[in-house]
Amino acid sequence: MDTTKNNGTLREGFLVKRGHIVHNWKARWFVLMPDKLLYYKYDGGRRDSCQRGKIILKDCVITCPFLECENRPLVFKLHTKNGVDHFLEACSREERDNWAGDITAAVDKLRPAEGGEVTNEEDPAGSHFTKVNLSKVLDTMYDVHSGITMSAHVEQGSTYSNCFSGSEVVDWLVFMQLALTRVEAITLASALLEEGFLRTVGMKSVAALRTAGLSEQFVDDSTALYSFSDSLKKRGSVKAETSLSAVELSGKVIKRGYLLKQGHRRKNWKVRLFVLRSEPSYLHYYDPTKDDVSPVGGFSLRACLVSSLDDNGVPIGVKGNIQGNLFKIITQSDIHYFIQAPNNQDKMEWIDAIREQTGS
Repeated sequence: MDTTKNNGTLREGFLVKRGHIVHNWKARWFVLMPDKLLYYKYDGGRRDSCQRGKIILKDCVITCPFLECENRPLVFKLHTKNGVDHFLEACSREERDNWAGDITAAVDKLRPAEGGEVTNEEDPAGSHFTKVNLSKVLDTMYDVHSGITMSAHVEQGSTYSNCFSGSEVVDWLVFMQLALTRVEAITLASALLEEGFLRTVGMKSVAALRTAGLSEQFVDDSTALYSFSDSLKKRGSVKAETSLSAVELSGKVIKRGYLLKQGHRRKNWKVRLFVLRSEPSYLHYYDPTKDDVSPVGGFSLRACLVSSLDDNGVPIGVKGNIQGNLFKIITQSDIHYFIQAPNNQDKMEWIDAIREQTGS
């Protein structure tokens, strides 16, 4: 999806991002701004207002396509000024190239004019943190033996588990000689926070992030709490076993894209890669976080009914926190699929494309 809004948004839509420590893939909602790429989690059917991470675009290097991720030909890579690699996967080659093109254009605009001075607000005098590879710092910080200790902390009557204080982070960075002074350690910790490797926990660190200047985002304080980003938490996954006829997957691909689908049993909403094929007409959906090539589900479109659902109120059979742009598909065997598109235009395009294949 490509949009330009009054708030400066250049583009937004789903991409699948690889984790830094645990190399699992997570679907995230990305918002491209003139100087940064923000990403969010979808909680149920609605975008979580809590920003999950931020990629600063100044001096970024884009590699598109990036073909070193096995079974993932639609990946492009962003290499930041701080030495961090971000691997992002789009739903199609067109989407991949459009995202990479828009990000490249934004990066180009951030370059100083020829002969102009290059300023670096993130590199205070005397600091060497830009020479440090943040991914390596994070690896060390995350290490079970030599890394920072996570524990429970109390702030204003609330207990937070698996976190650490700002002063503990600064102490650790100086002790490990990753920073020479506490001021340098604060700058380095701010860079980790800026890249989305660390996240704020509790009111004090959240308030500091909202109000402080760029070089003061991280607070050297025993009552300001932080933790590792959610994307670094190890989680097991259950692989869906699906047996599908090769005939189903032999049709010509008509349309592909990321949509939200409601589960049949738990009624939770998950991002799925939908692929529409013709001759034979099938709609399959894949788990974009897995690198296998088998869909987790699919059905024939013969005699299917597809209809747009009103965003006013919650239709019968729909659960959870709904974003909107809903549509429903009823199969010939009377199975109901509830799907959300990112926007109304995508919804109507999917409905029209599916109707062409249903024979209706």
